[in-house]
Amino acid sequence: MAILVILVIPLGFAMMNMDSGPTQDRLFDLHRSIGFTILCLAVIRVLVRILNPPPAPPESMPKALWIVANTVHYALYVLIFVMPVLGWLASNAFGSAVSIFGLFTLPNIVAKNDALADLFGNWHARLGFVMTALVIMHAGAGLWHGVIRRDGVLSRMWPGLSR
Repeated sequence: MAILVILVIPLGFAMMNMDSGPTQDRLFDLHRSIGFTILCLAVIRVLVRILNPPPAPPESMPKALWIVANTVHYALYVLIFVMPVLGWLASNAFGSAVSIFGLFTLPNIVAKNDALADLFGNWHARLGFVMTALVIMHAGAGLWHGVIRRDGVLSRMWPGLSR
């Protein structure tokens, strides 16, 4: 899922900063499809997380750092649910159907409405910047744990890494 999130963010920024046309339309379709895939994977991820709670924090990790890490994690979880739904709402409000890789089309959940399109689209874009910041923080923290602190936290995130 992380790879899809890392892919969909610059894709979204790129498509919004290009001229209208067939290329932009294809990028919108791809962006919507990846967003819906992220939403589906997020549901599975939360179910797995509920069934397999994370281990306790390492004793070497300060409590404040653990609180920050959990805050970032929960914010990422919220955004991986909210962002695709806002994108879906914005697309429908703009009058666009949401086709998933050309295989099927999601039902419209709102009718075409310019005011709602602006509202949902603006929130989707703004939260894209928040998501970008959180992803950078999360990746930076993982590298900090793995390269600088070498405290085993990174290996807890990546199965197969030696501890």
